[in-house]
Amino acid sequence: MRFFTVTPQFRHYNPIGTVHGGVAATLLDSCMSCAVQTHLQPGTGYTTLEIKVNMVRPITDKTGPIRAEGRSLHVGRRSATAEGRILDMAGTLLAHATTTCIIFAL
Repeated sequence: MRFFTVTPQFRHYNPIGTVHGGVAATLLDSCMSCAVQTHLQPGTGYTTLEIKVNMVRPITDKTGPIRAEGRSLHVGRRSATAEGRILDMAGTLLAHATTTCIIFAL
């Protein structure tokens, strides 16, 4: 499992008064793809082919630190899948996602 943490701030807000979904998407993409990377041999590259993000609770500057956790589900020769979750410090689910990565030789 790979993870990233951040403390949301007002500067991350969108015009409707919550943290922009792109912040969550970036954290999820990073933790999921890094989880895939841990299974790859040297000289092998990867990139996100597809990502699906679900926001289930609003994230604001009052949420406090959040943690994005990524876990690989399947790593094959040509593609890999992973899942990720964003949790607050109490363990409440704020967002979740899945990804497919394409694997290639560098």
